[in-house]
Amino acid sequence: MTSDARGFSLIEILVVVLIISILAGVVGVSVYRHPAAAKKTAARMMIQNFESALKIYKVEQDRFPTQEQGLEALCVKPSAPPVPENYPPEGYLDSRKLPLDPWGKPYVYLAPGRNQAPYEVICYGADGEEGGEGDDADLSSDDI
Repeated sequence: MTSDARGFSLIEILVVVLIISILAGVVGVSVYRHPAAAKKTAARMMIQNFESALKIYKVEQDRFPTQEQGLEALCVKPSAPPVPENYPPEGYLDSRKLPLDPWGKPYVYLAPGRNQAPYEVICYGADGEEGGEGDDADLSSDDI
């Protein structure tokens, strides 16, 4: 009995590991040199993650979470009305605890958003206050 299945040789696996190691080193050095830019990128990615979870919530619940329910509604079933009837036991995020922004502050959820959007997710940047420039600049789901 013969098999047509092929595996990877040790050399092929070592080459792939080497390439991944080189890429990880380059990215690691870049992040180490620019921690503020890395934090802004991480905040943008988390806002995009919230947006994806909010869209799935909307599809399944026929509405976005209310202002009172906030982003917590993505982690645990809301107790404030309107309480979702078919809330998934695992929630809508990977964690049952709402993540903080890269500076250790909570993200802000507005429903409705400031620019006529049904919602807005905001990170207030390094200073944790509305407004600012550079590292202190706000990041909003409206701008991403």
